[in-house]
Amino acid sequence: MSSATLPPARDLPQRRADTLDRLGSGFQMWLATGSDGHGAHLIPVAYVWNGSTLTTATFRRSRTVSNLRARPTARLATGDTADVVLIDAYTILLDVPNIDVASAETYAKVSTDPRNAPDMFLYIRLVPKRILAWNSLAEFSGRTLMLNGSWLDTPVD
Repeated sequence: MSSATLPPARDLPQRRADTLDRLGSGFQMWLATGSDGHGAHLIPVAYVWNGSTLTTATFRRSRTVSNLRARPTARLATGDTADVVLIDAYTILLDVPNIDVASAETYAKVSTDPRNAPDMFLYIRLVPKRILAWNSLAEFSGRTLMLNGSWLDTPVD
């Protein structure tokens, strides 16, 4: 794509609104975890967004869960390489009986319901600490919309 065909850069309020819309209307993401000696581990998962956190689930005995027990941070991505949202998040592992009903019900609409096999699954609550979003090179500068868990009034990078 040449610079002549790049979409115009969105202002910060529009980028934030578009990011929130994407998180609220989507349900699939890439989830990356890592721990010492294992390197990066990337999986596709379904998710639900409640307006401030994301919830997903995976197998209790998975490498993802093992990585998160060692280092409770993750990076997730949704969108494509030309229009992406990246989130660095702190993670909380939740046994199936400990998830709130609203999250469990919403998650069951987009993926396998962990409540049907609670000994096999764990929920993962992802608390965003940094959110980046851009839809072209025109937005690459200033792509950070949230830092340290707070939405920014001015973009940084």
